[in-house]
Amino acid sequence: MGMKPLAKFIFELGQLRRIKHEGWRMAGIEDPESVAEHSLRVAQIGYILAVLEGHADPCQVAAIGVFHDIEECRVGDIHRVASRYVTADKERAAKEQLAPLGALGDGIFKLWIQDERRDTAAGIIAKDADYLEMAAMAKEYLEQGFAAARDWLDNTGKALKTESAKRLHAELSRTGSTEWWHGLKKLS
Repeated sequence: MGMKPLAKFIFELGQLRRIKHEGWRMAGIEDPESVAEHSLRVAQIGYILAVLEGHADPCQVAAIGVFHDIEECRVGDIHRVASRYVTADKERAAKEQLAPLGALGDGIFKLWIQDERRDTAAGIIAKDADYLEMAAMAKEYLEQGFAAARDWLDNTGKALKTESAKRLHAELSRTGSTEWWHGLKKLS
């Protein structure tokens, strides 16, 4: 494989910085985070959750999180209300965007499909990480005054499969999003 397909794929991945997480607009959020921002924290939570769950390869779960929304470069972020009326062939989009990468693309597709199908332990943990990231974002938006974000916080908790994710969701729900820096201010 030449470098040209890789270069094109890297530029395509850059689209994820421009695509907004559209569902948040239903809650009145005019400038929601990008899919790239979402995916980063999904990967980070995925690694943590995999360790908590005793998964043999936390890096695999993190990699699934990195690539779990790559098809959105081509189909956009279709939120749950829109998906009642519009369908996208996400698998076809992912296969087509990865095909020029040969074996590398096959490997990325194997990561991507685990999140879609949730038929492996890594895929289940990665999907829970996706839900936890949305829960954390919902909590942050709630604290900014977007009351409709409560729906995301409540519903993501119902979708979780792993025990560690359920416990973490409960803690995210009761912890203030700015508590992390309390007590860290340097006193003069």
